[in-house]
Amino acid sequence: MNARIKLLVQRAEQVLTQPRPNVPSPCLSVCVMDPQTDVCAGCWRSLEEIGVWSRMTDEAKRQVWQRIQQRLKGLSGAT
Repeated sequence: MNARIKLLVQRAEQVLTQPRPNVPSPCLSVCVMDPQTDVCAGCWRSLEEIGVWSRMTDEAKRQVWQRIQQRLKGLSGAT
């Protein structure tokens, strides 16, 4: 598992197990859409999730983090 994915896995675990206000963005400043997965290669969000992030409630942001976590679990070797 590469370092970027490992970092996202760790951040998702923190966000989802320590519910706090002002849920942090998963953005890692690697803004490249993967044509095979239709998600950003840096943060693993869809274009729609990226576009509405600033207007989401904290609960909706946690739901995005859950989807990111599921996407990452789908990778070979990502647990």
